[in-house]
This record gives sequence, C-alpha cells and structure tokens, in this order.
Amino acid sequence: MSEKVVRKKVVAYVVRDGRLLVFRHADNTYEEVGIQVPAGSVRPGEAPEDAVLREAREETGLTEFKIVSKLGTAEYDMAPYRREIQQRHIYHLELTEPTEERWMSQEDHDGVGEPTRFECFWVPLEVAHILQSGQGALLGRLPE
Repeated sequence: MSEKVVRKKVVAYVVRDGRLLVFRHADNTYEEVGIQVPAGSVRPGEAPEDAVLREAREETGLTEFKIVSKLGTAEYDMAPYRREIQQRHIYHLELTEPTEERWMSQEDHDGVGEPTRFECFWVPLEVAHILQSGQGALLGRLPE
C-alpha cells in the first residue's frame, strides 16, 4: 500500500453577528459534498495567511476580508475518499463589506477546467456542526 500524502490546506471561519459564512456546491447534492466553509490548498511558496484570504475571495466572490486570528492547526485523514492527510491551518476572518443573506458565486480555478458554482449563505454558529469533512474542528476556539 502506498504512503499517504500530506497536503497543506487552509480553512476560513468568516463570522458576522454570531453567524458563519458557508456555501454549498450548486451543481451537487448535499449528500455528495455537504456544507462547507471557504478552504483550499496552499500553493508552493505561498504563506498560509495569503492562501486563506485568496481562497475566501475565490470561493465567495467577495473581497474585503481581514484575518482576525489564527485558531490553530488540525489534521484530517481523507480516507477512504483519498490517500491524503490534510494539515489544515484554520483562521478566523472578518468580512467588512455588506452581503445578502444568500448569493451565488463561482470559482474559476485559474481558467483550468469548468468553473465550480456555489451558493453562499450564513448559518448561526450554533448549527455549524453541519460542516463536512471535519471543517468545524476548531469552531470552539472562536471568541464568544
């Protein structure tokens, strides 16, 4: 059996008025991909702080994010989906621009492949346990 690959990732908890910014894939069911927060890969040579801001912008279509704090790191084993361990750097972000309650966005993947369409929306922090693939691991570290 081949060894699992370790990949450096970032996860963004964008909080406003006691609510967490989440999204769902518009072209997939909840059963396939669940509810997620902005997250993604750290590119070679990229600092995790830069990666988390880039991912938040790419996935939501919004631009006015700032880092409040780094909440820590967590590892997540992607088995049986992939032979991959994700080393996740998890950040608390603030959004300083207004938004609707729900809006559509898409990630263009730097022009490689088809865009991924997202429906973004806010959920109360009390129900944030619904996040897929262990993305909610450090929600308890957010300030009250």
